[in-house]
Amino acid sequence: MPTAHHVGITVSDLDRAVEFYQDVFDFPVLAEFSVSGEAFSTGVDVPDATGQFAHLDADGVRLELIEYDPEGEAAHAERVNQPGAKHLGLDVENLDDFYRALPEQVTTLSPPQTTESGTRICFVQDPEGNLIEVLEP
Repeated sequence: MPTAHHVGITVSDLDRAVEFYQDVFDFPVLAEFSVSGEAFSTGVDVPDATGQFAHLDADGVRLELIEYDPEGEAAHAERVNQPGAKHLGLDVENLDDFYRALPEQVTTLSPPQTTESGTRICFVQDPEGNLIEVLEP
């Protein structure tokens, strides 16, 4: 039976992405490394690929940020209802406090909202435009 290992997000600027996830969510870096070579290129189906990796600890979930060389075209969805859209879901104890403490440059889709189920949600974007749902269950 497979077990979850990580959630991976490809980024164009690894340093900027790591800084964002550390500053906004306080995720510590577990490891930083690079991978290249024929087996890696074949495995990811990208000719002559090199990957720069950072693994962060998202409260027991390993968040893998990867910057590839060569870089491909951007493939993120701008809205959660687009087929193929993805998002990282993170819960916080107090969504209003989290929202108020966000750095000014962080883009949000809306202020915190309470859904019919009683869950409070707020979507933010990382510097690459990837969606992150912050929720208070």
